[in-house]
Amino acid sequence: MAKTRAEKIADYEEQITQIRNKQKQERQKQSKEERSARTRRLCSRHGLLEKMLPEIITITDEQYQIFLEKAVLSVTSRRILDGLTEQTAATPTPSSAGSAALPITPPTAKSAETEQDEDADEGQDESNGAKVNG
Repeated sequence: MAKTRAEKIADYEEQITQIRNKQKQERQKQSKEERSARTRRLCSRHGLLEKMLPEIITITDEQYQIFLEKAVLSVTSRRILDGLTEQTAATPTPSSAGSAALPITPPTAKSAETEQDEDADEGQDESNGAKVNG
């Protein structure tokens, strides 16, 4: 039996509704996967930090924030991060490779410019009332 135009329209509307629901479900799945990946990344990276600096466990959240701000804003840290991001941009690696994909190179002899930058960083840190070993 042939469908009337009204029935065909109703069928199409039902299909549209089903497709929109599938689209919504896929977006929810994607969002959940992104949240899960972020949580995994945060736990992994903070765990590594605690492993390398066990004394960080005992400080307050405010002290932790101060530590991170000073560490991240130092000239040396910025140079290291810039170098790592350039490496990553030059050779894209799958996210599943984790930190093993980034080689860790030993520090080299300091140039006079690097020592001046570090002296400036230390002076800045002391002026803020907190001493950071560098």
